[in-house]
Amino acid sequence: MSIEKLEETPDYSSHQISSKFTDYTYTVNVFVPQGPVPDEGFPIYYVLDGSSYFQLVKEAVRLQSRNAAKTGVIPAIVVGIGHGEDMHERRFYDFTAHEAAYVYPARFKGKGYDKHGGAQDFTRFLEEELKPSIQAEFQVDGQQQTLFGHSLAGYYVLWQLFYEHSSFQRYIAISPSIWWNNHELLANAALFMKEQAVVNEKLFIGVGELETFMVDDAQQIFSDLKNRLDIDFYEALDENHASIVPTVMSRAIRFVNKN
Repeated sequence: MSIEKLEETPDYSSHQISSKFTDYTYTVNVFVPQGPVPDEGFPIYYVLDGSSYFQLVKEAVRLQSRNAAKTGVIPAIVVGIGHGEDMHERRFYDFTAHEAAYVYPARFKGKGYDKHGGAQDFTRFLEEELKPSIQAEFQVDGQQQTLFGHSLAGYYVLWQLFYEHSSFQRYIAISPSIWWNNHELLANAALFMKEQAVVNEKLFIGVGELETFMVDDAQQIFSDLKNRLDIDFYEALDENHASIVPTVMSRAIRFVNKN
């Protein structure tokens, strides 16, 4: 792994981190709240698709933490993890699990990307490279780590919960692509529930009313999981795949902060 600092703004620092596990260079933005550091360290949010959502999550956390007594949201570090110009293609590699074969839905009309199945390597990047580099520089509460993802990154959030659930304590999946590869996540969820005697993690699932089949998918996985872990499901009326994230972000953050 190599790290190059790009810039330091009054608000956050920006870095390029090259991973030996994924053979890819990510842009990583880091926001650290002002004020005293809690004895146990700051909670932390890892934001996938950071080029799109880092600023949004950072501001949602910062604004709500100004009145923690009412919102329940406490100051936290926010880390955005972004791809480069090949973002659309690369997401289908980093955020999908390895399988013997991949099936795209008919609506894709035969169009897709060639490379899939890099989720395990991306997890190694998070756990063995990114997290240690953050923890070496800042005081982090290892018991209050949140992973956020939207769409295909939301699929990865759920996959991470099912296969590497102890890596984070809180998960936020907005409009997760449960449809991916013939709804394989539904089978993954069933296996997870069967194998885990105790589940202590929190999970927030949000979806927009106008997302049609994605609403049904999200409701299905919520129904499968609701009796076994601390989970919240929210369907935002009159919202679509693009508008759902800013609509539910503050709500999701409040949920994962609840004791």
